[in-house]
Amino acid sequence: MITVASPADQASADARAVELAREVLRIESAAVAEIAQRVGASFGEAVRIIMNCGGRVVVSGVGKSGHVARKIASTLASTGTPAFFVHAAEASHGDLGMITRDDVVIAISYSGESDELLTIVPLVKRGGAKLITMTGNARASLARDADVVLDTHVSKEACPLNLAPTASTTATLALGDALAIALLDARGFDRDDFARAHPGGALGRRLLTHVRDVMRTGTDTPSVPDTASFSEAVLEMSNKRMGMTAILDASDRVIGIFTDGDLRRALEKVADVMSARIADVMTHNPRTIGPDHLAVEAVELMEHYKVHGLLVVADDGKLVGALNIHDLLRAKVV
Repeated sequence: MITVASPADQASADARAVELAREVLRIESAAVAEIAQRVGASFGEAVRIIMNCGGRVVVSGVGKSGHVARKIASTLASTGTPAFFVHAAEASHGDLGMITRDDVVIAISYSGESDELLTIVPLVKRGGAKLITMTGNARASLARDADVVLDTHVSKEACPLNLAPTASTTATLALGDALAIALLDARGFDRDDFARAHPGGALGRRLLTHVRDVMRTGTDTPSVPDTASFSEAVLEMSNKRMGMTAILDASDRVIGIFTDGDLRRALEKVADVMSARIADVMTHNPRTIGPDHLAVEAVELMEHYKVHGLLVVADDGKLVGALNIHDLLRAKVV
């Protein structure tokens, strides 16, 4: 038999869930702030050890710490520090062979007493690799064997029973992010490096796609000379289906643009538009962009100036292409 809660009971349950959510977030944010206050010389030493590493960073853990370790390894790798994750339990069954004397191992265990990690640590040290430990217990066995200890102790877990790893895993993850960003800064890792590490997906498209990759060129680019008539310009706009056309001087340099908006304004203000010269009704000094700019910069220009298309010009002012918001949407830059 299914019992349906009364509206009052349901409202009470909803209110309790919201308050519990807020309490969890307060505890976890406090845990991160607590660790931030303790970051000191050991953190700088950990950065130095990794910067001097001739191999890779190997991040290891089990359970919830293992999930955190996997994410930290991924963040390190994507921000310029070669890294990978090794499950501590698998390490003692052959995966330990992935670790060399030139590597740095980051072992994560809140208790500092994880059997799986304690089994492999002597072998890691004997092999010559450096060991950084992230633990909430500075006196634990894992901490005693480490070259550097990063303290991840938190006052309490967000779990009402103070048992489930919650605040401690959040704080450890945040400290791992801090380590990755400190290393990014130390390496001088820039936007181009980031783009090379993220070639796929939306992020890669935003960082790697240039205007020249999406613009229309050649006969697909709408343009008329400044001597053209109003009707010739309108015909060019209609044929090229971009809602605009460039106006060029005798040297093919852009001197203006004529858009759908200009067409509407001309029809309202000019008595005999059909006999008008396009140079008399065009917009002077249009917004343009260079072909080597990122496509996302074209998006930003369009949004800022509230336009739907841009002319693409070379350094000498000559027209080399055109693009509109639909081209950017097709390229999945927007």
